Amino acid sequence: MATVLKRVTEDRVSVSISSYNSPHSIIDPATKLVKGQQIELTGHVTRIDRDKVTVTLGTMVTVDLDKLRLVQSYVPPKRKKALIDEPG
Repeated sequence: MATVLKRVTEDRVSVSISSYNSPHSIIDPATKLVKGQQIELTGHVTRIDRDKVTVTLGTMVTVDLDKLRLVQSYVPPKRKKALIDEPG
């Protein structure tokens, strides 16, 4: 979770991430986030070191393990038939 600090430009906002000691800027073109609003950020885990986790949010962000929620990635269904015709 992150808290919106302020709108930087028309399509960017500055957010404060728990246990990350500097502000982080994210793109927000569609919704109009306001100061103090809580938002959930999604990224890929790239490294785990004991109680710290590095997540890719456009840039690498390292936060405490207890500040994250694990969500399994989407895996598309497997094809049952090949797209090409079988010889014969």
